[in-house]
Amino acid sequence: MRVFVSGSIAYDYIMVFPGKFRDHILPEKIHVLSVSFLVDSLTRLRGGTGGNIAYNLGLLGEKPVLVGTVGEDFAEYRGWLESHGVDCSAVRVVTGEHTASCFINTDLQDNQITAFYPGAMRKAGEVSVREAGATHHDLVLIAPNDPTAMANHVEECIESRIPYLYDPSMQLPRLDADTLAKGYQSARILAGNDYEFGMMAEKLGMSEPELRKSIPVTVMTRGEAGALITVEGEEIEIPPARPAVVRDPTGAGDAFRAGFIAGMKRGLSWPVIGRLAALTAVYAVENPGPQQHRYTIDEFRDRYHANFGPAPEL
Repeated sequence: MRVFVSGSIAYDYIMVFPGKFRDHILPEKIHVLSVSFLVDSLTRLRGGTGGNIAYNLGLLGEKPVLVGTVGEDFAEYRGWLESHGVDCSAVRVVTGEHTASCFINTDLQDNQITAFYPGAMRKAGEVSVREAGATHHDLVLIAPNDPTAMANHVEECIESRIPYLYDPSMQLPRLDADTLAKGYQSARILAGNDYEFGMMAEKLGMSEPELRKSIPVTVMTRGEAGALITVEGEEIEIPPARPAVVRDPTGAGDAFRAGFIAGMKRGLSWPVIGRLAALTAVYAVENPGPQQHRYTIDEFRDRYHANFGPAPEL
């Protein structure tokens, strides 16, 4: 079984303003708002749900195929992913465009002003998972991306009977009930965090437990409370792994999905799959940015043993 990852590929530009936004916004002038913030630092980080999941799969020894669209500024990012085992042959470069970019300005109270430029991601609907080589023997991860791309890849997987994991998460506000229903009903796995499961259930007009038991496998992350895997109606509680330090939760969900799929691919039991995924997520939490962490398989197994007991073969 090969793993194809369809999702956004982006750069995150992180800026820090050494003050408080509120001190420079006049309530009586909010209708003509015009402010400029001089920042102390600017960091460019590799990100996007597709890129993050593929990177974490690569760390676990997988050779995922990344499917998506990028701009002409992708060369360095491509080299980074390929050096970690990611197959980027199905990543299409859009001429004259930039890779999707998120600009995040954070003040000293952790308030944020964010702007997102989709750039080449707007063309993601033109890329096909079938043309990338996915067949019914493989697994496709449909992660947040351009909504048209997500809908197209669901359609392709249904038509070609390709098993897929459906993870609408941050695109949920953009998806209507019909699109969401089509995406999850034929999925082999539905993934999200507890808030997202609540939002999905509300949109679909059912209870959260009904949603979790309506398809073969669901996996719901719950932050510090761990995760809940539901398989054919049976609920399996997954404890969290212990972080050495908490620096940035960005990308933890993507890392969890990568660990979950890597465990499934190895045929491990559901409790072990969940624990493997929980540990994968911790590495992202401990570092600033979703792809700043690294480890060897031996280091990973040692840490699994320290958290949960005897480690599985990886």
